[in-house]
Amino acid sequence: MAGSAHAAVDTANREHARRASAGSGHAVWPTAVVAAAFSLAQLVLVRPGLGLGWDETVYVSQVSGHAPASFFSAPRARGVSLLVAPVAAWSSSTALLRIYLALLSGLALFLALRAWRGLFPVRVLAFGGALFASLWVTLFYGPQAMPNYWVAVAALTAVACCLRAPTDRGALWGLAGSAAVMAWMRPVDAVWATVPLLALGLARRHRRALLVLLAGLAAGAAEWVIEAYASYGGLARRLSDGSAIQGGLGWHFAVVDQLRGLGGRTLCRPCTGALPHPLVTLWWFALPVLAVLALVVARRGRRRAATVLPLACAATAAFPYLFLIGYAAPRFLLPAYALLAIPVADALAHLTARSRPPAQRSASRLPSRPARRLPARPGRRSAAHPSAHPSHGSTPPSAPATADRPTVDPVPDSPPADVPTRDPAPDPAPCPAPHRSPCPTPPPGQLPPPHPARRPLALVLVCACLAVHLAVQLVVLLHVVGAATAAHDAWGRTAAEMRSRGVRPPCLVTGHEAIPVAFAAGCASAATSGPNANTTEDGITRTARRTPVATLVPAGSAPPRYARDWPSVPVGAVRLYYVVPGAAS
Repeated sequence: MAGSAHAAVDTANREHARRASAGSGHAVWPTAVVAAAFSLAQLVLVRPGLGLGWDETVYVSQVSGHAPASFFSAPRARGVSLLVAPVAAWSSSTALLRIYLALLSGLALFLALRAWRGLFPVRVLAFGGALFASLWVTLFYGPQAMPNYWVAVAALTAVACCLRAPTDRGALWGLAGSAAVMAWMRPVDAVWATVPLLALGLARRHRRALLVLLAGLAAGAAEWVIEAYASYGGLARRLSDGSAIQGGLGWHFAVVDQLRGLGGRTLCRPCTGALPHPLVTLWWFALPVLAVLALVVARRGRRRAATVLPLACAATAAFPYLFLIGYAAPRFLLPAYALLAIPVADALAHLTARSRPPAQRSASRLPSRPARRLPARPGRRSAAHPSAHPSHGSTPPSAPATADRPTVDPVPDSPPADVPTRDPAPDPAPCPAPHRSPCPTPPPGQLPPPHPARRPLALVLVCACLAVHLAVQLVVLLHVVGAATAAHDAWGRTAAEMRSRGVRPPCLVTGHEAIPVAFAAGCASAATSGPNANTTEDGITRTARRTPVATLVPAGSAPPRYARDWPSVPVGAVRLYYVVPGAAS
């Protein structure tokens, strides 16, 4: 009898596990759809044919055979170069590189959202992923060879894994990997983004997560530190040079600069001019309000840590770019936007979901009741409890009534009729068969399912605001893509003019916008001043005696001393000065 009962229970457990597995598989689809739509939107809106930008050429040239490597300044890290190496090392096709990065960025977003499973409802995760993925800055930089998006999704993954680490050993691997990716891409940004995680790790319950986090950061930053001693005069010198290139780290109120960048300025340096239209910046002002609302919702929903920690990491990740540097670029805040997305989505979902009826709220506060006993047939009693009704005597061993099926756990007998009883609280929605007892209460960290009814006015307002927001993001994205396309076309025309004048590889390009033009022409680039300074005027003069050299000067500006006697020709907004050794002037 006992063996058959245990077998039946084991079968029920296996069936429950199978259904849970199937349910988790279905729960993956909303976030997978968001990630797939993100990749598709990049390919449609940004387009694979978009040429490489200024910073992209620096990273790609480190592993590409198309042109000599550009000067690698102190703040940069090699993570992006290694990321694009599987394509750039053997192909010069920009379209192929864009497709590769678009697909990879979608996969990274899916994995980052999946790391949050169980911490928030799936609908909130999908909504948060859609909010982050629909920003013009996310769509524009997703398929680009730039580090900021990868720091963002790695930070989002790291926070989730840190929250899961105390109860899920597998999350430690995710924490180490995501920390390494952050430091691999931008070591200093990785430290800023993980300050709250490091503080949380000091708690005794998270000591193991702290060690794993530190190991991941060290592994990702190891190459950058080694290179600092090998090529930049030491770690302190590299940090100092990086600060100088960024204009000197110190107190700079760059909030207004970031607002100017929201209108489509990929780099706002110097950051002057009028602010964008209020419709463009309205969502930015709504973020702190929604973050506060998310904290209120988290307190009611018993997921305080899952909300506070990403908000804290978003604040520390954004702090240096809002208050410590004197210029702005929208991509700098991508990690903060990614970390804000899920709590903000939770707050918006709360605005449109009607709270449960009072009876259900009071029922959820009552202590859980034991399971009810199945009614016994007349003349039969539970084999496990022969004394449940003493007046009937003992059950003969041969009675087959309940010997071959599992019994239900006993509960105390009903109170006598003269004892007053409280009316039972209304049961939640019944569980599907074969469950007989009320559905279990949600695990800690999850709100009970909302009532199906919605607040019509709040729902309409939120949907209307989101529609306007998405329209604005689309308009700005198309403007940015158009401006980038025009710039790349101009660089291509300049490179074509250089080739027609005899400046072909091996060659050297200096001056205004030398790095992207040099990469387009297959030449090396050099500068005598600025953040990319790597040579002198005398060095360029010596090179010009044996190698074709071109110098680009903005129209109306005087050429450098070494190029004053060179032939020149106007090309768009620049004037091309060039010299080809051995050719007639």
